[in-house]
Amino acid sequence: MLNNVLALSFIIGTRFFGLFIVLPVLSLYTLKLEHANEFLVGFLVGIYSLTQMILQMPFGILSDKIGRKKTMLIGLLVFIVGSLICAFSHDIYMMLLGRMLQGAGAIGGVATAMISDFITEENRGKAMAIMGSFIGLSFASSMVISPLMSAKWGLSSLFYLSAALSALCIVLLYSVVPKENKITHHNQKTPFLHLIRQKNLALMNITNCMQKMLMSIAFLSIPIILVKHLGFHENKLWAVYTPSMIAGFIAMGFAGSLGEKKGLAKQILLLGVVFFIFSYVLFSLSNSINLFIVAIVIFFIGFNLHEPIMQSCASKFCKVHEKGAALGLFNAFGYAGSFIGGSVGGIFLHLNQLNLLTIILVVLAIFWLISLFFLKNPSEFKNIYLPLNTSLDLKEFGKNIGVIDIYKNSKNLIIKFDSKITNEESLKAKI
Repeated sequence: MLNNVLALSFIIGTRFFGLFIVLPVLSLYTLKLEHANEFLVGFLVGIYSLTQMILQMPFGILSDKIGRKKTMLIGLLVFIVGSLICAFSHDIYMMLLGRMLQGAGAIGGVATAMISDFITEENRGKAMAIMGSFIGLSFASSMVISPLMSAKWGLSSLFYLSAALSALCIVLLYSVVPKENKITHHNQKTPFLHLIRQKNLALMNITNCMQKMLMSIAFLSIPIILVKHLGFHENKLWAVYTPSMIAGFIAMGFAGSLGEKKGLAKQILLLGVVFFIFSYVLFSLSNSINLFIVAIVIFFIGFNLHEPIMQSCASKFCKVHEKGAALGLFNAFGYAGSFIGGSVGGIFLHLNQLNLLTIILVVLAIFWLISLFFLKNPSEFKNIYLPLNTSLDLKEFGKNIGVIDIYKNSKNLIIKFDSKITNEESLKAKI
């Protein structure tokens, strides 16, 4: 199990690394490209996420049909091509094309679904925490690596590194990750509108959208404000991101251990939103470097509280046959948030109205916080594992009150139920 999770988590982490590593310096360096302005740079931050948003759902559906591995290979190859185009770019329009292709390799939801396929739901929290840790690690390390590498070798070096790591992911995919699990179920095909309307999935989708939107706006604005408005030297940005990274690691460990092991995922999500609100209030009030850096650290804490648990929470609110589509939709909302954040942030930055934008974001985040109180705690879902040769009509048994899903994989017959409605003893008595 561990080898599968580590390899797939590395692939997911690397995909996020391709997004994260350029964010701390992208707005600063790309303003120097031919034909660049603040609006186009904001669009550049967001266009990666636009193509991710559009293609996450199709990639998820494709993976349900042709298999996870083949779909991931396609996505990784497209990402490599986009990275190389970015590395060779000398004007803003060529860079936009490269970032668009990078985003077209939309395999985040596919890789998450593949982890879910391999892991029992009781261990899925640990697996998703490992995956979230890799995402958090890619986020934190990119904050330090990015300004150092770009200062010494230029922005193109970051894209070469992303391409090389993606090539390594392909090797791992076919040398370490085993063949996909075969799943048997009698569920009917889930209509797209049902996935959109499902309350808990919808709340997780909104959470991913808001989190990534706030992240994009922060990373578009932070380097420009530090360097152009507060007089901070661009080669010293690593000194700002390093304490933020350390604080983020501590928050990530806190969220990973308490969120899943103690069943506090919902509470951790709420706490993360509080940190987001607090950080953006401080951003709007900051008139000194020290206060601004404190706001950055608080922002990192909020972001890293969410990362280890969000994918796990989302995966628990979907049935076995819809994981690829549901997690693809979840990731699509996240990338939609990144696109909106980059594009809207670029417009407000161009108009020199960041304080107004901050007020709007704080109001939205307060509504986001209120909405999460209506999220069902995913720890209330439980599973029963039975031998594969258990004589049971899956379709009929699935009609029992409280039964969420019933299916077979290569090892067990699995009954997923809502512990607030029924319990293991009463369900076993009906077998």
